[in-house]
Amino acid sequence: MAFSVPFPSYFTLILLCFFTSLFPCNAFPSQQYHHPNHRHFARHNYRDALTKSILFFEGQRSGKLPSNQRITWRRNSGLSDGSAMHVDLVGGYYDAGDNVKFGFPMAFTTTMLSWSVLEFGGLMKGELQNARIAIRWATDYLLKATSHPDTIYVQVGDANKDHACWERPEDMDTPRSVFKIDKSNPGSDVAAETAAALASASLVFRRSDPSYSRLLLTRAIRVFAFADKYRGSYSNGLKPYVCPFYCSYSGYQDELLWGAAWLHRATRNRAYLNYIQVNGQTLGADESDNIFGWDNKHVGARILLSKAFLVQKVQALHDYKGHADNYICSLIPGNPFSQSQYTPGGLLFRMSDSNMQYVTSTSFLLLTYAKYLTTAHKVVSCGGMTVTPKRLRTIAKKQVDYLLGDNPLKMSYMVGYGARYPQRIHHRGSSLPSIAVHPAKIQCSSGFSALKSPAPNPNILVGAVVGGPDQHDQFPDQRTDYEQSEPATYINAPLVGALAYLAHSFGQL
Repeated sequence: MAFSVPFPSYFTLILLCFFTSLFPCNAFPSQQYHHPNHRHFARHNYRDALTKSILFFEGQRSGKLPSNQRITWRRNSGLSDGSAMHVDLVGGYYDAGDNVKFGFPMAFTTTMLSWSVLEFGGLMKGELQNARIAIRWATDYLLKATSHPDTIYVQVGDANKDHACWERPEDMDTPRSVFKIDKSNPGSDVAAETAAALASASLVFRRSDPSYSRLLLTRAIRVFAFADKYRGSYSNGLKPYVCPFYCSYSGYQDELLWGAAWLHRATRNRAYLNYIQVNGQTLGADESDNIFGWDNKHVGARILLSKAFLVQKVQALHDYKGHADNYICSLIPGNPFSQSQYTPGGLLFRMSDSNMQYVTSTSFLLLTYAKYLTTAHKVVSCGGMTVTPKRLRTIAKKQVDYLLGDNPLKMSYMVGYGARYPQRIHHRGSSLPSIAVHPAKIQCSSGFSALKSPAPNPNILVGAVVGGPDQHDQFPDQRTDYEQSEPATYINAPLVGALAYLAHSFGQL
């Protein structure tokens, strides 16, 4: 059900005033990074995993590839994207194993890559520039998608027709239909997420490219105003095209809170703080949902806003420490508020379809909140149980270690990492012969023989993290099993930050 929350009139003044107070805080906080004293040898090479988790994004690129492209079995694709509506929409990322560009998960991916860099980029050393490049590949596209006021081009490609083929992105001959939201057909969810992506990325580039940073933030402000003024879910007007793939099941209230939180952090403009104070409850700030991913952003907003209270001492956001604590307590086994399920092998299990996305997003939030708590010298109280930042880091590390191979199958769920990893991922480009090996076009239906083949994928999509095992820790490694074998950009994005932290903690960076 849609809520009608008045949009403050002072938002019309922001474009005139934000430049004077734009960047009072650093993209990489100068505060000390605290971590436990790890005296034992690390079982995993987190630095190697970090490198590969970022490299993966090059395999998902759409558009004209640069000369320094490192995943060389990929070639140019989608070079006429946007022409159906006479707009340039070349670039961006394919979300997973198909050849569609879905704006909703792409924006969330961008936000989480940016948050990873903002919290842990100071630890990434040589990988920081690669992470920035991965973010910019997305933001360059999002700037194109938001180039017209009160309009966002939210998808390129008809998913139903795309899924009727199994072909390389370089061979695409399915319709590159363009879908948009505007005043008449609003989409506050995808618009506010896009604003969050642009605002968070503006902080990433604050020092390294100030003019680009300013462009991103100016656009973020405009896009958020559009998201809030024209209320509605993009799934309503575009249901035949975005559902069931990326339906906005949780509504748009969570994205409005999340977007406002990022704009508050990026601008430090009190208008956004006021907006959060006035509208937070209506937008679901204190709801008990405890899942964080491309659809539901409530938990992320709570953690993000808790920093303003814990670290920046914004007393008006005091309640968000409690909201964040409630989420943390839902994850901790053995306390009265625990709501989470774990597999026998210890993996957090939310749902059968692409469960690993919740493992990586949760691990990132645990490490990030532990950082905020440590800075503020605070802990979490779950009933009679005290949960320290160290406990949060331990839980996060266990989840990442499971992903990297500490599990009953002794299998890494990151392609190209470790001795044993998925060989038959659900990914068109990876499963079909490369252009270099097979220059002739592979027709739409011809590729299905590769989908059904038991042979390993010929092209290694290094760094791709798949959906992962089932609730019994089993993983069949079958290409047709998209729930468990398909990688996605939003699985990797939060993992980048978690791996940077762990690599630093064990002296690998």
